[in-house]
Amino acid sequence: MKIEVIKDKLQIVVGKAQRLSSKHLSLPILSHVLLTAKHGSLVVRATNLDMGGEYTIPAKVDKEGSVAVPAVVFSSFISNLGGARSVILDASDNKLTISTEGNKAIINGASSDDFPTIPKAEGSFFSIDPQMLLKGFKSVYYAGALGNLKPELSSVFLYHDNEEFVFAATDSFRLAEKRIQFKKTATAFQPVLVPIKNVAEIIRMLEEEKDEIRVFVAKGQLSIEGNNLLFTSRLIEGSFPDYKQIIPKDSVAEAVVLKEDLLGALKLTALFSDRFNQLHIHLDQKKKLFELSARSGELGESKSSVHAALSGETVQSNFNYRYIADCLPAISADSMAFRWSGDNRPLLIGGVGDKSFRYMVMPMNR
Repeated sequence: MKIEVIKDKLQIVVGKAQRLSSKHLSLPILSHVLLTAKHGSLVVRATNLDMGGEYTIPAKVDKEGSVAVPAVVFSSFISNLGGARSVILDASDNKLTISTEGNKAIINGASSDDFPTIPKAEGSFFSIDPQMLLKGFKSVYYAGALGNLKPELSSVFLYHDNEEFVFAATDSFRLAEKRIQFKKTATAFQPVLVPIKNVAEIIRMLEEEKDEIRVFVAKGQLSIEGNNLLFTSRLIEGSFPDYKQIIPKDSVAEAVVLKEDLLGALKLTALFSDRFNQLHIHLDQKKKLFELSARSGELGESKSSVHAALSGETVQSNFNYRYIADCLPAISADSMAFRWSGDNRPLLIGGVGDKSFRYMVMPMNR
């Protein structure tokens, strides 16, 4: 293999691929990226067997071929080349020679035959604006559980509901749901569970995509295909909780506050929260105030009030302030609505006038 590529384009795709590689004692090839030169392009592949991706950039191909090289070393070398405009890659006998004006390195690689194939979900697919898919995942993934004790909670639940795509995630302490309008009703598919750690990589990938992408969903796999990219994720087997049953239908109190005012008060009060991140919220119906307070035996205490439009009963509850702060970026409206079904009962949060997003937080015991 011998090719010449633009250094900046190579650096971008190698950086993406490196994030998908992993250290694996029994399969050291997984710490490599696979470089394949053919048909006037360079394809960079990486996988950790849980997810995999391939990225294609144009290249001047003098000789077709492929080689697998350690991802971290290759990525670090390319990113530190400085002002080089182009890079020459020459591979033979499982060694890769990297040359630029004034720089040269030889990296010991491995045979491309040892590199695992990256599967692609086959069958029906739907096309979608990547920014719509991005918005759905970003709005909910932070609410999923960390760890693998309950895989179905360490995932984003994705399903099709009439003319909407629905994204949901929960760690049993809070729940986030986002609905995206999508009128291509012929694209209905079975509900799937996408691992949280894979969703984080999907988000990073979609943030840079502008052109329409194609999404394939098959048993056990989800694949995203776009111009010059292919990403495949393993899906989780299991059943997502029937979360609609636990969302309160009625409320006894409601507070509408400006998002900016709440964020400022939350930042001040959270400085004094205890080791459980406990935040006390009190609705003062007489003074029409939304009060936040926190107390730490080590640091002291703080109390902040925000003017709000209140209705219903006077209520108070304790919540993990991080759970409330986490949902704020998902709310695009200037005003937020907080709805209670009673003291020390779940809290529903959403944007005023926006029914596409809802967020539920469970209270904390004193």
